[in-house]
Amino acid sequence: MTGGRSWTGQPLVKLGAVPSLNDPEAAGRPLVLLPSSRTAPLRAVAKRVGIALVLLLSVVAVVYADRSGYKDSGDGELSLLDAFYYATVTVSTTGYGDITPVGDAARFINIVFITPVRVLFLIVLVGTTLEVLAERTREDWRKSRWRARVRDHIVVAGYGTKGRSAIKTLLSTGVDRGSIVVVDPDPRVVAEAAEAGFVSIVGDATRSSVLRQAAVQRAREIVVASARDDTAVLITLTARQLNPHAGIQASVRESENAPLLRQSGADHVVTSSEAAGRLLGVSTTQPSVSEVIEDLLDQGSGLDLVEREVRPDEVGGPLTAVREPALAVVRGDRTLPFDHPGCATLAAGDRLIVARSSPRQRARPESAGADGGSGAS
Repeated sequence: MTGGRSWTGQPLVKLGAVPSLNDPEAAGRPLVLLPSSRTAPLRAVAKRVGIALVLLLSVVAVVYADRSGYKDSGDGELSLLDAFYYATVTVSTTGYGDITPVGDAARFINIVFITPVRVLFLIVLVGTTLEVLAERTREDWRKSRWRARVRDHIVVAGYGTKGRSAIKTLLSTGVDRGSIVVVDPDPRVVAEAAEAGFVSIVGDATRSSVLRQAAVQRAREIVVASARDDTAVLITLTARQLNPHAGIQASVRESENAPLLRQSGADHVVTSSEAAGRLLGVSTTQPSVSEVIEDLLDQGSGLDLVEREVRPDEVGGPLTAVREPALAVVRGDRTLPFDHPGCATLAAGDRLIVARSSPRQRARPESAGADGGSGAS
């Protein structure tokens, strides 16, 4: 749910990481999170420490097992503590020289085992620093590559219930996951979106600097799914100023705010609270009709409404002659209902809104005997 005014300042880009909530400097800048699979920093460090300890203990075991082949300039004997001491100064390349291998077997073990372990130990320690540098370089490269390539994408402002449902519907209609960019001021919510595979931005979508991070000026569609109507208006105004040509689909809770959203630049406005109320009313008096409506709203779960171009063999005929159940004709920027006089003759370039059953719906009869006809989950 986009909103609030706490996100200000210059943008900072981070890829695949969650910003700290206790860092006021980070909290003042929009953050971009590209979806990626990466190990948590503490887990990566713990893994390296574990490898280093295993290597150190391996040297201790080998040295102590052949302790008679080593000479201690102090007391001449090699204790377990001396073995730990020798292993530590050896793998860290300190090498004080007070304990030395004198036996042939001890020297051979130093050549074929302890020296490679010393090199591997250093690689493990230095590798942590190298990985940090490589990760930062890789993140900067991914950021630049994404910014150079992203266009005709869909920006979803708000990753709450409405935003998630909108994205679910987009995915069910074939929209590529990589073409969706999520903007939300809550770092935890944005982290969930990044884990789900979406490019995600922490920031207030009412601010132009945040929307520029989402490359909204090159977006094809903008979905405003804010929890507050006043925030939705501000987001719409900012988005329309940055991109005069993108389609903006917005949601409001109260119908009295819908005209204000349209004046702000929204192409379509959905009144969520009243739509839910109307559905409740239908459910009370006509529960079966309500089930069909809910089925239509849940894209890909059964019966769907789709928009398609009129076929050549349908041109010149009436809408009622279309083989699929047809509800309306889209002609230019107008939508004609099925009983409109203009639907009596279909023209080239028209688009039809028809009802279709999804593949899962068509497969139900075959599995009805197994699941009792319970339908899709």
